[in-house]
Amino acid sequence: MKDFWDERYSKKEFAYGENPNEYLKAKFSGIPVGKVLFPAEGEGRNAVFSATLGWDVFAFDQSEEGKKKAKILAHKNGVPINYIVSDMEHVNYPQNSFDALVLIYAHFSSEKRKEYHQKLGSLLKKGGLLILEGFDKKHAEQQKQNPKAGGPKNVSMLYDLEELKSDFKEFDFTEAYECTISLDEGLYHVGQAAVVRILAIKK
Repeated sequence: MKDFWDERYSKKEFAYGENPNEYLKAKFSGIPVGKVLFPAEGEGRNAVFSATLGWDVFAFDQSEEGKKKAKILAHKNGVPINYIVSDMEHVNYPQNSFDALVLIYAHFSSEKRKEYHQKLGSLLKKGGLLILEGFDKKHAEQQKQNPKAGGPKNVSMLYDLEELKSDFKEFDFTEAYECTISLDEGLYHVGQAAVVRILAIKK
């Protein structure tokens, strides 16, 4: 998958645009800033947006090309971000060190999903905020009707709300729901999509 993402992010255009995800934008509105982690952050649109709000931003992705684009976007917006190239297996941040964890279309293999989510959850402080938006299992049908909406082709990588609640069992869920939205994020998230959204607090 690293080669796939390096190829996608090597183009001049930003694959998913330069603007932040709408759910993240809404949830970060007016809340106290702190230290936030963005796994699988790609070209940095959400990390850079958060930095403009005053967050101390940390991000990682397996794609070197993604990091290059994120640094370009950060420079354009005049903000610093701490971005490293790493996969989930090898990323190593101190536990209980972040105030927020943001997973925006960060899809993992079904074999590793729970393990990775629990690893990421352990990096949040008690009272830390989890914000998640990703493609729901129902999105497989949306993909057939509208391939431009994007998302993993492997149905096992799509999200199930109850599985996610189990992955993050040490959290209180303020919001956890499935819905259909119209995406307008760059070249590869366009049109109707079935998604799951979560806002949760670490116990």
